[in-house]
Amino acid sequence: MTQKLSGKRIVVIGGTTGLGLSAARAMVAEGAAVVAVGRNPQSAEDARRALDAIAPGMVRVLTGDACSEETAEAAIADCLESFGGFDGLYHVAGGSGRSFGDGPLHEVSAEGIDGTLDLNLKSLMLSNRAAVRSFLSRGVSGAILNMGSVLGSSPSPRYFSTHVYAASKAAVIGFTRSIAAYYASNDIRCNVIAPALVETPMARRAAEDEEILRFIATKQPLDGGRIGKPEDLDALAVCLLSDGGRFITGQVVAVDGGWSVSEGQIPADS
Repeated sequence: MTQKLSGKRIVVIGGTTGLGLSAARAMVAEGAAVVAVGRNPQSAEDARRALDAIAPGMVRVLTGDACSEETAEAAIADCLESFGGFDGLYHVAGGSGRSFGDGPLHEVSAEGIDGTLDLNLKSLMLSNRAAVRSFLSRGVSGAILNMGSVLGSSPSPRYFSTHVYAASKAAVIGFTRSIAAYYASNDIRCNVIAPALVETPMARRAAEDEEILRFIATKQPLDGGRIGKPEDLDALAVCLLSDGGRFITGQVVAVDGGWSVSEGQIPADS
């Protein structure tokens, strides 16, 4: 059977834990060479061992802060040197801004605004810029896939009220569609995956709350009404970074278990 990403060289920013690591596993299993970047050295080492076990010699794992403009640039340079090319970027890095001071707008701190926007928007703009510059300078086509969230377009005020985070994810959509339009004639494709609640370290607060889980059973009703799993996103990520997605750009695809089309019922005893 032909591997969907055979011959592709892909950089995954935020690729050593959670959604990014799951995607990196799927990509190397489909024949890609992958440079995975993460912030935590121990997580990076764990990811390297896990990915090497699937495809020895096809993985590079680097550490770096996604909010630093040097990080994506270094990862792409490493991909070019190690694997002889760079074909696609998957930007997964980001997360909740609660620890910075994000929340309902009337409670948001200035630090919450800056920290959340840096983590979820600035880092993505920097990696996308590095990718586009590389594609243009080499005169090649390429693919960019960005991580959004259903909260960027489908709010949930009772349980998920981090307003700066929602703004950052809405901005990811506008930004991605804008660059998709601008660089389409260069055969550079740019798309967004928008998940709902998925089992990741960021989702632990919600995943351990019985009231929220009862809400999710009606808000994400597919497959019995459950929290998503990282691997629920992998097949789409592989498709959009492969030649199978060669005629797709500027799109936002929700992998949300039905969130965006379901009302969601607040538990009566909440």
